[in-house]
Amino acid sequence: MSVTVRFAPSPTGYLHIGNARTALLNWLFARRHGGRFILRLDDTDTERSRPEFADAIVEDLAWLGIVPDLIVRQSERRDIHDAAADRLRGLDRLYPCYETPEELERRRKRQLARHQPPVYDRAARSLTDADRAAFEAEGRQPHWRFLLEDRAVTWDDLCRGAQHYAAGSLSDPVLIRGDGSYLYTLPSVADDADLGVTHVIRGEDHVTNTAVQIEIFEALGATPPVFAHHNLLVAAGGEGLSKRTGALSLRSLRADGYEPMAVASLAVLIGSSESVQPVASLDALAGIVALDKLSRAPATFDPAELVGLNHRLVTDLPYDAVAGRLDEMGIGGGEAFWLAVRPNLDKVSDALDWWRRVEGPVAAPITGEDRAFLETAAGLLPADPWPDDVYASWVGAVKRETGRSGKALFRPLRLALTGVEHGPELKAMLPLIGREKAILRLTGKG
Repeated sequence: MSVTVRFAPSPTGYLHIGNARTALLNWLFARRHGGRFILRLDDTDTERSRPEFADAIVEDLAWLGIVPDLIVRQSERRDIHDAAADRLRGLDRLYPCYETPEELERRRKRQLARHQPPVYDRAARSLTDADRAAFEAEGRQPHWRFLLEDRAVTWDDLCRGAQHYAAGSLSDPVLIRGDGSYLYTLPSVADDADLGVTHVIRGEDHVTNTAVQIEIFEALGATPPVFAHHNLLVAAGGEGLSKRTGALSLRSLRADGYEPMAVASLAVLIGSSESVQPVASLDALAGIVALDKLSRAPATFDPAELVGLNHRLVTDLPYDAVAGRLDEMGIGGGEAFWLAVRPNLDKVSDALDWWRRVEGPVAAPITGEDRAFLETAAGLLPADPWPDDVYASWVGAVKRETGRSGKALFRPLRLALTGVEHGPELKAMLPLIGREKAILRLTGKG
């Protein structure tokens, strides 16, 4: 079977890391099986959907390395949804209801008081044409419910295993509001059927919708897709993620300088039986991630863990992979500079601080007898041009001349040359700083 998956966000805000988990699990599954990935923008909520959010979704997915094979917008597919609704009406599986929210709430309270399940009693199924005409004469417009069959609905969930729902214990769901607008359920099923979606991979918060959707697929004469409901991500404090709050948005993680593969690796490997590790490419990640290895418990996304992953990725990045970004930041020094500072970076943007320390000026807290020591060290710097081993030969000469060794030798040299006590190896930094600036720093003049 040819695999087709879809990622179906609503363009009502920026994607957060939880949305990225779903998108990535779909993308990786499609890559693993040589299938297609469809981005379906569920933009039928006209009050909250925004074109700028739709554009941002495409951009953020591209940053992660996800380029859809097809992009569709639900708002442009109304004819498909209407045709599905008409078919269900013709089968007497979609029926009009005229109760107001207040009437439904009173009915629900009576059922609870009688220790009955608060399930819709299908009273609207008994209305006559005259009853319906009378309601419409009052100005009531019907909402439309889908008639569920009184049977068990089962499916083999790729994440959760065998699932069983007694559809007869559920209320007939409302598919169309009184104003004629669709709720999520029917357009989603109609689009999945029309687009040939074979696998629906989504968060476990949708698992309660699945039995209803399977019945709708079957009523429409379509084969239900294979379902997989993965565990959700929560923030470090245990709270859920939401596009409305902007918490852990891909946009903010990108602005903070994290590598897309660090974000992708953590987003899909936490909450699974695989160890969390930095993975260099989506193709490699596709070979690791499997839906049946995901835990049933929510997974905590901790930005502190992302820092460590990002550091490990950055320290392996070749110069060619970052040259453009370094140039945009005004960082020179070429490959020699990158290789010198790379082990000390958590993010590529951290290189800017080290470049400023190469360019200067540098303020070094040098006092007392270290000042005379550094004056001596400055006088021992070889003349230009420097050989490749200039640092080793220079430090050897300083050691012999001053008798210093260990921390007493290296600490003041590092402080004077870079302004900090720790950082990249001086043997790599000294040639980048150059003789003229090194002398100024060692003598306290720059």
